[in-house]
Amino acid sequence: MRALEPAHLPDFFLVAASSNAQAVPIELPNVAVVIPAFRAAATIADVIAGVPSFVRQVVVVNDGSPDRTSDVVRDLQDSRVALVEHEENQGVGAAMMSGYERAVALGAEIIAKMDADGQMDPEHLLALITPIVTGAADYTKGNRFLHERELRSMPGRRRVGNAGLSFLTKLASGYWDIFDPTNGYTAIHASLVPLLSAGRIGKRYFFESSLLLNLSLLRAVVRDVYIPARYPAGAASHLSESRAALQFPWRLLRGFVRRVRLEYFVRDFTAVSLYLVAGVLLGLFGAVWGVWHWAVSAQAGAVASTGTVMIAVLPIIVGVQLLLQALTLDIQNVPTQPVHTSVRLVTAERGTIGRA
Repeated sequence: MRALEPAHLPDFFLVAASSNAQAVPIELPNVAVVIPAFRAAATIADVIAGVPSFVRQVVVVNDGSPDRTSDVVRDLQDSRVALVEHEENQGVGAAMMSGYERAVALGAEIIAKMDADGQMDPEHLLALITPIVTGAADYTKGNRFLHERELRSMPGRRRVGNAGLSFLTKLASGYWDIFDPTNGYTAIHASLVPLLSAGRIGKRYFFESSLLLNLSLLRAVVRDVYIPARYPAGAASHLSESRAALQFPWRLLRGFVRRVRLEYFVRDFTAVSLYLVAGVLLGLFGAVWGVWHWAVSAQAGAVASTGTVMIAVLPIIVGVQLLLQALTLDIQNVPTQPVHTSVRLVTAERGTIGRA
């Protein structure tokens, strides 16, 4: 899918399925950008000025900044800008949820997230929203590592950490075809915002990962979009690697258990459910049997018989195979049908979102 390109018609853009296909003009939906801001007085004006003209609303959420962030935003006198203020700092996740709510109230159909530090290049915003505009996705996110040069430029420790975190996020969310889960350059179809479980959205730096966990339960389609990293002078990552290593795995594990329980045992019962139950039971039986008879043999000073060993080993082998088969089927179960079209059909009559 090629990115959208401006057409000569007002509010229309050209889209083509491939570089060789004929492009056709389509109307661009109401696009809003949410900018969570904390201590951003020095950068927020430039970030807002860089937001493309096709964006109709820019929602700035001042998350309890002690500096002049709000004053700078007001001084811009930009008719597109709506300012939301938090009395106290609540974190990027809480700021984004406030921004989503305001953008939906303003009539936005697609809502993108851009940080206030200038690390997200607005030139790539059109490419980011293209899969949503064309109906190919409900949610899109940037991926900085689709090309080898970005991987080579990253320190080895961070590369390993990102790969490990990406795998855990894939396992927890069921989105096996995405990478770079902490990338904050994202876009979402506004009809999904009211469906999100706000209480389960991380209020701070777990926001992007927790949002993926929520979207997976909605069976929303998520797509990666290649967006190269941009680091302005003086800019640095706010996410602590040590904090992520300590906090994220436990939260992702809880998300994995919740997803498996709801998807394969509450909402449905499939071959994955059967393989999981049989695999866990066989594995536990083999492990308990083996440990018990090893302890008995050790106490008696005798070697366990071949049959005793086989009764322990075979259930474990079969159990592992069943669990691997369940994993394979889970990988094949990645959502492919966007849900925002059906959601809009239900909500349009009530006038709660989008166009009638």
